[in-house]
Amino acid sequence: MVSTNKDNVLVVLSLSGGNDGLNTVIPYNDGHYRDYRPALGVPAEAVLDLNGEIGLHPTMGPLKKYWDEGKLAIFLGIGYANPSYSHFRSMDIWHTCEPDTIGTEGWLGQVIHELDPKAEGQGITGVNFGRGLPRALAKEGVPVASVGNLETYGLLTGIEGDDQRAEALDLFSKIYAPTVGQGFVSDYLRSTGTYARIGADILATAPPKYTSNVEYSATTVGQYMKNIAQTHLADLGTRVLFTTSPYNGFDTHANQASDHARLWTDVSANVDTFITDLREHDASDNVITFMFSEFGRRVGDNGSGTDHGAGSVAFMVGEKVKGGIYGVYPSLEPGQQEEGGNLKSNMDFRQVYATILEDWMGLDSNPINRGVFEKVPFL
Repeated sequence: MVSTNKDNVLVVLSLSGGNDGLNTVIPYNDGHYRDYRPALGVPAEAVLDLNGEIGLHPTMGPLKKYWDEGKLAIFLGIGYANPSYSHFRSMDIWHTCEPDTIGTEGWLGQVIHELDPKAEGQGITGVNFGRGLPRALAKEGVPVASVGNLETYGLLTGIEGDDQRAEALDLFSKIYAPTVGQGFVSDYLRSTGTYARIGADILATAPPKYTSNVEYSATTVGQYMKNIAQTHLADLGTRVLFTTSPYNGFDTHANQASDHARLWTDVSANVDTFITDLREHDASDNVITFMFSEFGRRVGDNGSGTDHGAGSVAFMVGEKVKGGIYGVYPSLEPGQQEEGGNLKSNMDFRQVYATILEDWMGLDSNPINRGVFEKVPFL
């Protein structure tokens, strides 16, 4: 059955590249932090304090106000056992809940199937904003619209003509087939093509309906958060809205001090604008927004940046979120770190998924999570 805008809605913002959790939620009173971050340590007086021990990066003021309202949940030490330091493999694990094998079904693709098993939503029960389709949303027989720019949206945004579309679909096939198999890719494309065209027509109705007093940043994150708001406010029945920050932007091997500040200024401001937008339209009560990255960064800086790490942080914000700190900050003690000088994860990301799936989407989490995971009580 097609849903309404009163059903619970999940927004996901993927922070591409591996966000440095240690400089996002900062243990500013831990002496080891200063030792390991001589070049990149954030001064204690600049940190936005949360509890006297840890605080947010100075650019995250727009998100800090939701902490003050009790509507921001912060997950510490999030990740998974036996971490991969490959962007592609680690993101694949987060997207498919398959840490021990190559998964073929995205966790949100399965969610969309459970919510709309007959595809009555015609491709817009789940929508991705950005080029391509994240693995999280892929499942055979589940149509998902992927939008490059909602103002000019059509099937495979920016591609004109059947020949060009065919070429783009062939490229999609070549990218994914070596990993998940040509048969899966062919079946997926065949089953979703018709719905994608229908979905394009439906989504095109969203921008003309939209009016707002807020202004999003003229950035990729700003554009896509605005598009998510437009889609939600158009009452199209979309339940899952996904977007990704610019590709590998958070991969801060160098120039991290300025780049990380710029990235979190952008994300914080636009998530705040998004929530403000929904509040002004009395449409925020049934929306939660999840922000995560594929892994964290190395504990020690390299003089200009940080290298790929393991355990990190993630966030959930929304009117129904029980704000607070969930989990324990991983130890910075040298003997307590993951191999290679990385933070150990002590919260499996599927624990957060379990709460989303069961307490927000009303679904059985075990089949999607590929196991039983204790829920985190943030809802």
